Amino acid sequence: MKHLNMAIMAGSVLIGALLAGCGSSPVLNKEPSTSAIRAAEEVGASTVPSASLYLQLAKEGLEKAKVLAAEGEKEQAASMLLRAEADGELAIALSRGEADKTEATKAIERVRQLRKDNQLPRERK
Repeated sequence: MKHLNMAIMAGSVLIGALLAGCGSSPVLNKEPSTSAIRAAEEVGASTVPSASLYLQLAKEGLEKAKVLAAEGEKEQAASMLLRAEADGELAIALSRGEADKTEATKAIERVRQLRKDNQLPRERK
């Protein structure tokens, strides 16, 4: 009898926990946004003017999402997190684009120097 009462009590607690879990709203996933921001910082977005703007917008969006989530505005917070992630990804792309442009400029300068050193005809413009 004692085991039966314990089993019923454990089952009741388990069912109560499941019902409480179903009633609560889902936890917001901030990981994609924070990952995009971290990656943008790592590729040097803060040193590229156009990328720096979007990095700042991503950070502000993440903070705004935290505030909205705390106020119970889950849908708006989720939307803000998506926007922060997109801003972070754009900052990454702009940073990489600037790095590629800089690398290409250096390569052109190396070619010009090699042509000058070898006294080859200049490239066409």
